[in-house]
Amino acid sequence: MEFTTSYCPNPQCTHYGQRGFGAHLVHRGADRGIPRLLCTRCESTFSARQGTAYVGVRAEEPNDTIARRALAEGNSLRGTGRIVEIDKDTVCDWLDRAGRHCRAVTTSLFDTLHITECQVDELWSFVRKKEAHLTTAEKVLALYGDAWVWIAFAPAWRLVAAFVVGKRDQEHANVLLKRLHAVSCGYIPFFASDQLPHYAHALLHVYGIPEVILHIPGKCGPKPTPKRLPLPSCTMPRLSSAGKGVAW
Repeated sequence: MEFTTSYCPNPQCTHYGQRGFGAHLVHRGADRGIPRLLCTRCESTFSARQGTAYVGVRAEEPNDTIARRALAEGNSLRGTGRIVEIDKDTVCDWLDRAGRHCRAVTTSLFDTLHITECQVDELWSFVRKKEAHLTTAEKVLALYGDAWVWIAFAPAWRLVAAFVVGKRDQEHANVLLKRLHAVSCGYIPFFASDQLPHYAHALLHVYGIPEVILHIPGKCGPKPTPKRLPLPSCTMPRLSSAGKGVAW
């Protein structure tokens, strides 16, 4: 295991978050074969796996690494369990730990991305059953059935900047653009998509500005609902030159 990136996880320590193996961090035995480190500043001990996707995993590191690589290559949960000789439920737990750690790392790294071009699209799939085969109770639970994976892709970097799993409706289209906006620097990229109308409304919802409604003295009736308008520097959605999508 590489210790050069280790740091003291104690928030009260004066060297909290600072890498210092060999300086203020030294070896302090092992727990079930997993090395432990000692911070000489605050005298706290912690696992060398602290802050990694391996924290809390009691298995030997080679087996854990082999299992994660097998899953990444498309092996099944049961098949991976047979390879490293563990139960499939343990493999599920390892997969969940790795996924949560990857999400935390991605959230930390995806910040103020300068995305100049973005392709948005949605992929159909289903959970357990297709929508047409659901019972009445399963439709009420809304846990199974058709599922759409909404993707915001930056082709210049070959990067999926944001994604959403849900239904093919306006709410999830808005969430996709909100997540993209949260990881970007605020620059409005060139958007390309199919002709799904949800994207046009989502773009106005996230990047648009509220309409200014002037009060006319003496005019009766309900006040009109303000709409979202595109920025002066932007154009409304239109067909791309290829005729296969819209751009904004």
